[in-house]
Amino acid sequence: MKKIILFVSCLIIFSSIHAQGIFKKVTSSVNNGSTSNAANQILKTVSSNSNGSSLTNEDIINGLKEALTIGTQNSAKKLGTADGFFQDAAIKILMPEEAKEVASTLRKMGMESLVDKAILSMNRAAEDAASGIGDIFINAVKKMTITDGLNILKGNDNAATEYLKTTTSAELKEKMKPVIQASLDKVNATAYWKDVFINYNRFSNKKVDTDLNQYVTDKAMYGIFYAVAIEEQKIRKDPAAQVTAILKKVFGGK
Repeated sequence: MKKIILFVSCLIIFSSIHAQGIFKKVTSSVNNGSTSNAANQILKTVSSNSNGSSLTNEDIINGLKEALTIGTQNSAKKLGTADGFFQDAAIKILMPEEAKEVASTLRKMGMESLVDKAILSMNRAAEDAASGIGDIFINAVKKMTITDGLNILKGNDNAATEYLKTTTSAELKEKMKPVIQASLDKVNATAYWKDVFINYNRFSNKKVDTDLNQYVTDKAMYGIFYAVAIEEQKIRKDPAAQVTAILKKVFGGK
């Protein structure tokens, strides 16, 4: 068990400075129940941090919980403000695929403002919903087990984000949908949406039926987990993002 803990800690701490070939050798050795000389040397090196203290199970779990807490708080804070979604090209909510023809047609007919208002209102609704999700993530982090932590450490750069996605998606959707619906109504998104299709249907017989609330909720959740994944990668790899002692101990490469 100690070998596995030390090995996965090695992957995190030295991911930015060691070649992938070395990692493969260590993996093979551990999986076979033995360690080569090279693997032993690496494991010996990462068995203590810069202060000479060993990493324990508690250190690893506390570090992961700290990373997830900080990452989700940063994400919620960023996305839960005006333009958190709207000004981020990676997660900005645009017209759904089946409505792109609608938007294109209306723009060609000089109705750009109508389409733009519909898009802005959807992003505003997502921003409203993102501001109130912190407690769901915190509860999920509190429930993390040793097994969860080891799986995250053995995973890729977004393994912690995937853990949150698995454990919180259902609750997030349940909490966000009514907030998004209220926000859609508040910013007149529903009215803008109806106006878009009323005008479009004047010139086309093709009907487009999209559940606006469901669409915005799904896109908002995608944006939230995208932002959390970015924060996770920063904490794993960027010393400047390791802002607490436990983060430096678990993720620090020096």
